[in-house]
Amino acid sequence: MRTRTTLEEQPIPVRAKLAATWTSFMFLYAYVDILNFFTPGVVEDILDGRVFEFDLSQTFSTAALALMAIPILMVVLSATLPARANRITNLIVASLFVPVTAFNAVGESWLYFYGLGIVLELILLALILRFAWTWPRAAPSAISPDHETVRAQQQA
Repeated sequence: MRTRTTLEEQPIPVRAKLAATWTSFMFLYAYVDILNFFTPGVVEDILDGRVFEFDLSQTFSTAALALMAIPILMVVLSATLPARANRITNLIVASLFVPVTAFNAVGESWLYFYGLGIVLELILLALILRFAWTWPRAAPSAISPDHETVRAQQQA
C-alpha cells in the first residue's frame, strides 16, 4: 500500500519574491506593448513617426528606455541590495510606477485590452508593495547583543 506524503512548503525569500514580481511586471508590460502592434493603425502611425500622441524621436525613445530601465533594474536590485535599502527602494519605485501604469489607459480606445493589462500590472505593483512593506524583521537580540550582555562578556 502506498502512503501519501505531504509536500514540504519551502519559504521563498523576500528578495526572490520581489525579483520574480518585477520580472513578471516587465514581461506583462512588454507583451502588452507587443500585442499593441496588432491594433489597427498602430504600425502605420509608427511608420509615420508617431507613437500614441508623441512624435517618434531620439528624445522620445531615450525617455521611454529610461522609464522602462527602472523596473528592469529593479529585478537585479531586488536580489542584491541590502535589506533596508531594498525595502525602501521597492516601496518608492513601485509607488511611483502606479500612476505611470495608470497613465497608460489615457486616450486608449481598446479599453478591455489595455484595461486588463493595466489591472494586472497594478496587481503586480501591489504585490511588490506588500512584499516590501511586510519584509520580515529580525529579533533585536539577533541583530546585536544589548549593552549589558556585551559589558558582562568583557568583564568575564
